[in-house]
Amino acid sequence: MEIPITQLKGGEKGELKRIDGGISFRRKISSLNIRPGKMVRKVTSQPLRGPVVIEVDGRRLTIGRGMAMKIFVEVNR
Repeated sequence: MEIPITQLKGGEKGELKRIDGGISFRRKISSLNIRPGKMVRKVTSQPLRGPVVIEVDGRRLTIGRGMAMKIFVEVNR
């Protein structure tokens, strides 16, 4: 089942399956090394629609909630 990163719980991991959005958005995300097949861990998210902190390849990245809602992962729950 694919869900957006925003629906992961803090500390939960998932395999990145799909990135929605336009070509420039996908290029920007790809430049951050966020690509299908990578394992992504949600570190935390800020309240009130704030940014989401994720970890990819041991690096922590902060992305906006709107961006995070376009990045889908598969989780085995």
